[in-house]
Amino acid sequence: MRQSQVVIVNNEGVHEYLAYLDGRSPAGMHEGIEKLEALGVDIPSLMMKRYKISRRWADRTSCVYHCIQYAKTNDDAYQVGIIALRDKSKTVRHQACMLLSAALKKDAIEHLEELLSDETSRDDAVTAIDVLLTLNNN
Repeated sequence: MRQSQVVIVNNEGVHEYLAYLDGRSPAGMHEGIEKLEALGVDIPSLMMKRYKISRRWADRTSCVYHCIQYAKTNDDAYQVGIIALRDKSKTVRHQACMLLSAALKKDAIEHLEELLSDETSRDDAVTAIDVLLTLNNN
């Protein structure tokens, strides 16, 4: 582990790799996710917890990004996307739109519509809504 990383450990001590998910190194993020998955960690639940305490936009973006693959099947992953639509960072909101379009749940449209008045995120919201209306996320 890199010396500058902060290690976050839960009661079972299985989250030592969480610090790799800081958004600074794509290779480190993927390694951290692989290690956490190998330990049987519920990634979406962990990302929800991490998102709520993260101060850096890169950390929050990483949390949303790592939930995308679970968006169709895991409610925590889906909820990270809903919460992230209100993030102060445009990059986080962009990832949230991607997550919600990947979830293919039409009830996300009402949440995405809230971004239509936001000039910086409008295009992302329109694209996600279009995906959900056509139910085609190729």
